[in-house]
Amino acid sequence: MMGTPFATHRSLRRPLGLSDKLWRINWPLLLTACVLAGIGTATLYSVSGGSFQPWAERHTFRFLIMLAVVVAMAIVRLDVWMKLAYPAYVAALAMLALVPFIGSEAMGARRWIDAGPISFQPSELMKLALVGALARFYYQLPPEKVGKPLYVLLPLAIIGVPVALTLQQPDLGSAMLFIALGLALMFLAGVPLRYFALGGFIAIAALPVIWSGMHDYQKRRVEVFLNPGMDPLGAGYHITQSKIALGSGGVSGKGFLEGTQSQLDFVPEKHTDFIASIIGEEWGFTGMLALIGIYGLLIGMMMLMAQRCDNRFARLAIAGSAMTFFLYVFINLAMVTGLVPVVGIPLPLVSYGGTSMTTLMIGLGVAMSAYVHGRR
Repeated sequence: MMGTPFATHRSLRRPLGLSDKLWRINWPLLLTACVLAGIGTATLYSVSGGSFQPWAERHTFRFLIMLAVVVAMAIVRLDVWMKLAYPAYVAALAMLALVPFIGSEAMGARRWIDAGPISFQPSELMKLALVGALARFYYQLPPEKVGKPLYVLLPLAIIGVPVALTLQQPDLGSAMLFIALGLALMFLAGVPLRYFALGGFIAIAALPVIWSGMHDYQKRRVEVFLNPGMDPLGAGYHITQSKIALGSGGVSGKGFLEGTQSQLDFVPEKHTDFIASIIGEEWGFTGMLALIGIYGLLIGMMMLMAQRCDNRFARLAIAGSAMTFFLYVFINLAMVTGLVPVVGIPLPLVSYGGTSMTTLMIGLGVAMSAYVHGRR
């Protein structure tokens, strides 16, 4: 995917008229994003008992605002986002470092910063900043140096610092997502496979140390993941109720507004992390397959966009945004079905949440700008 020669900075400055830029926007991709947001609005309407309050209306309003932001960002030249990549990473890093001191605490963890009427999660912003920083690093790095040990350690440091800060909150889910996203970008940039094999061996060898350093509630989640029946009314309650909701949907589902697990409030976090359980209950296995297909279409279109760009920063920025969507979807669906421990990752553009939607849509905006300006 990364084998073709990349253009120089000059290719980024080729003048394009406004009509040319609007024509180059991938409108089918934005339409697919609208479909996902619409599914989110409908599901949030359902879990509220047939009301647009308190979640569905806000979800729709946020998406429409961010959709306009994506179009506006697509018009901006790609070199602007490239220049902002490192400052954005440093700013996100500073906010992560401040969380233990000024962050608001909930359920034993500090993950949010309250700035007046606005509350946001710095770890969400870091996912976007990490993609930009790594894309710029590899854009400036000559291809023949990608496999040199020093230039493998530097991006690992870019990934490792936010991972360490996030684990202090503690937020194991975001930390693992940073690692997966960063390693995926390193792979796409052309880092030799031998480094990944070595890293996997080291990670396996370090499992006892990692386990001993985990918090008690994190260990409990892993234990419940391995045996959900050991604490069905405590740590295993979320996944037990999620599986009941998914299983009760059957092939075709119970119907819109007819999900008993959601209407009777058995499923916790039904508007955020476990919204997929509600979709499965109401629309069944068929509805879940359709949802996965829509996400696959979105991610596939983004990867095709990356292939069409002849600029390395553009390719990695688009691929990084696509991988962010993929990891969110994969981890969330694996979580609600009990394939991985509960880690608190929302379903992209469907779950209620301002910070995650803002982050994903800004990433989509940078990707669209890369597609508009990074092609010949």
